Amino acid sequence: MFKTVQEIGVYIHRFHNLDLFQQGWYQIKISMRYEDSDILGTPTRVVQYEAPELGYDDIYGVWRIDDRDNSFSTQPFRIKYARQDILLSILISFTLSPGKYEGLPTSAVILKFELMHAPITEYGSELQASLHSSPAAVHEFRIPPKALLGLHSYCPVHFDAFHVVLVDVSIHVSLLKAGSHTPSSKALGQVASVVVKPHMLVKALVDSFNTLLEDLQKLSEGINGAIDMTEFASRMDGINLFHPILKANIGTVVGDVSEELPQNDFEKATATLELQSGLLHTLSDDDLLNIFDFLGDQVFYLWNNFLNFHRANNRKILKYLRDTWAKDRRAEWSIWMVYSKVEMPHHYLNSGIDEPSKNGVHKRVSSLLKLNDDPAQIAATRAELHRRSIAQMKINNRFIQDMYIFGDPSRIPIVIVERVMNAPRRTFSENSYFRNVDVIDKLGSQTGCSSEAGKKPCGTSQPQKGRELKIVVFVHGFQGHHLDLRLIRNQWLLIDPKIDFLMSEGNEEKTSGDFREMGFRLAHEVISFVKKKMDKVSRTVGLRNIKLSFVGHSIGNIIIRAALAESIMEPYLRYLNTYVSVSGPHLGYLYSSNSLFNSGMWLLKKLKSTVCIHQLTFTDDPDLKKTFFYKLSQQKTLENFRHIILLSSPQDGYVPYHSARIELCQAASWDYSKKGKVFLEMLNNCLDQIRAPSSEQRVFMRCDVNFDTSSYGKNLNTIIGRAAHIEFLESDTFAKFIMWSFPELFQ
Repeated sequence: MFKTVQEIGVYIHRFHNLDLFQQGWYQIKISMRYEDSDILGTPTRVVQYEAPELGYDDIYGVWRIDDRDNSFSTQPFRIKYARQDILLSILISFTLSPGKYEGLPTSAVILKFELMHAPITEYGSELQASLHSSPAAVHEFRIPPKALLGLHSYCPVHFDAFHVVLVDVSIHVSLLKAGSHTPSSKALGQVASVVVKPHMLVKALVDSFNTLLEDLQKLSEGINGAIDMTEFASRMDGINLFHPILKANIGTVVGDVSEELPQNDFEKATATLELQSGLLHTLSDDDLLNIFDFLGDQVFYLWNNFLNFHRANNRKILKYLRDTWAKDRRAEWSIWMVYSKVEMPHHYLNSGIDEPSKNGVHKRVSSLLKLNDDPAQIAATRAELHRRSIAQMKINNRFIQDMYIFGDPSRIPIVIVERVMNAPRRTFSENSYFRNVDVIDKLGSQTGCSSEAGKKPCGTSQPQKGRELKIVVFVHGFQGHHLDLRLIRNQWLLIDPKIDFLMSEGNEEKTSGDFREMGFRLAHEVISFVKKKMDKVSRTVGLRNIKLSFVGHSIGNIIIRAALAESIMEPYLRYLNTYVSVSGPHLGYLYSSNSLFNSGMWLLKKLKSTVCIHQLTFTDDPDLKKTFFYKLSQQKTLENFRHIILLSSPQDGYVPYHSARIELCQAASWDYSKKGKVFLEMLNNCLDQIRAPSSEQRVFMRCDVNFDTSSYGKNLNTIIGRAAHIEFLESDTFAKFIMWSFPELFQ
């Protein structure tokens, strides 16, 4: 009979506690179903590769299969501390019948992971009752129809923002002939009800055969491990002896498979299948059944061969699939990302001074390009048009789809990445900051040495032994908490688990004072942390190098720059690596168009005399050139970073769009007063640091994040623009897109 089943293997390697809020007993529950029907996957095979490396008190019971909902649950394990690893090393195979589908299923499979939790003090029946209650978190994935013919993919499970973990999982899929294994009676009942077209099932098995054969070759080459295919080759060569009818047909449909299985045979098989698949319609049912049975046996043999190969090489295969998954992130998530390259500066700027002509009439220097349209509005419109186009897309690729992202693609943040290239060096003239410019084609091409403090040492040295100490400092904003940026921290840890991080607490509940004082406190906090880590590494494996990175939210970015301006930080400037500014007001609020927010700032200044608000609004000194922000722009706080990423949002009403992006704004481009001149000088001072010569090529990116605001509704937060400002802290999807698309900047 023409019957097929879908087999989906789920390999769980380890559970890593990234950011769980509670200690306790945890358990992972797995189930699957077709997306548009009630057909459930049935666990039919469980293989424990390695025993969990846990003490007697840290495990309870065994893994179990629940026939009521066809689910599998791992052995309960106890989590006691952060970044704890639990080795699980278990493979669970589920089978699903095609149900109503003829041949290749048109429905996806939904793979569901549930995180079960029980208090750490519970044991026995109380523990089991707690674990069987509602899950603490759920993470679902979609296996699209194209992937159901064959797939081997890494699938990290993180659950949600309040239960952030990393479960290393790989998914392995194949279409098999029913009867190749012994599924449960429930699954057999589902298979028996299927009415299919024979030639479509043969075609599906042929595709599954080719896919599995090709994937086996990729895995073998990827981990540099040999798969014994001798028996398979002899089985294929013996077609003429045992299946004379197959010789005439399968050779044209599938193609010849030699004993060594060279690469061109895989390509030839696929091409021949596409050209000769029409022959299937001319065959009798008996011929089709013979081909179907033969192909089913070959696919089953290949599948068992893979399972044996996987058991012997599960760690290597997982690493290979994880590396492949990481490389594919930019391509898969490009749906929500728009890329562009621009040259810096965007505009030619002048001093803003009117020059008298010979007849005494003042005229404006023409080197300043006026902005007739609001850049924030342009960015918002561009993102919204892209969001509408996503709503019309039909996404059906072979990637496993994270339902947090693919569940409703039109509600995911749109990220517009602007890579700033070929930064010109500034040369001064009487009336124009950029009247003459030199274009630096490659920042990294300069080989000259700098004697200035904080520059990286010139010359090259032999590779040194020891550890490279990588430290990331996270700084919260106004009236913030030291854990505000934990979601971005967690994404960084996923990319590079070896980083040491400091969630700055030095200014917690002290963000209303002078930025200079806040910077001083942060500088001392950072130096103390760095010295502690340096001493520890030096005593153990030895210190090879240091990479010091910073992430700031809102005014936390100003605190970071104030800290870097402190003289005590000078010895550490050479180690600066990556700087991520999340909606930071780098140019202050000299030009702020949010009248409601400006009113709130005015009240804070009048009623509480908040010093930092005076500094942000340039009212801390009557002379604009003596204000804190103007003086900060003259400090070299940016030029020592290798990579600078400025995150902004046109929906953020708390921070002026141009201030977060360090660029010209519409109001300033038309302002001929002293205020306009001071603003342009500050802007040029900041951009000069970014375009300054560097011993390595500096990456400078502006990333616009456009959030879906349809769920916000009308409330005070959306009216004053606070919703988007806080969304940077409550969502990590935008950070995931950016960081995994440019992982080299975060390693």
